[in-house]
Amino acid sequence: MAISHRPPSMKQGSPDDFQSPKKAIDCLLPFLNSGWIIWEPAAGKGNIVNALSEKGFLVFGSDILSGYDFTSSVQPNIKFDCIITNPPYSLKEEFLKRCYELGKPFALLMPLTGLESEARQKLYRKYGIQLIIPNKRFNFETPSGGGSTAWFLTCWYTHGLNLPKDLNFVEI
Repeated sequence: MAISHRPPSMKQGSPDDFQSPKKAIDCLLPFLNSGWIIWEPAAGKGNIVNALSEKGFLVFGSDILSGYDFTSSVQPNIKFDCIITNPPYSLKEEFLKRCYELGKPFALLMPLTGLESEARQKLYRKYGIQLIIPNKRFNFETPSGGGSTAWFLTCWYTHGLNLPKDLNFVEI
């Protein structure tokens, strides 16, 4: 069951305005606890919320906390067990840091280049990170409404899901 959500206003053509394909969830599903309440704090058009809801998960979309800034230090006033999102890539460092601060299991769909940057590497060394790496690039929904295969590989950056290995290569 999904909690309804409103797409946040987003500037047309923004490099952050690429919606996740439902297929991206498939490689993550085997590692999720079916009883978890999931928070999707960057729901956009709701593709991840809808995909998880269709698989039987209770998912809160980004509007559940109207006006809430995920990257702020304010504690959310909802009960959730896990964070799953495709964060705006311009804010990937802030989202990653906030996920670690909240101390809940998380999965962030980010480019493989999310391993780069001294600040992110410092977080990975301090807290740990496990990746779910698909064998193909995903076809993201673009601002024009069409689909576009990313020119870069994206993968799920996870923490607290207790994956079998740190690098998990999956077929999609």
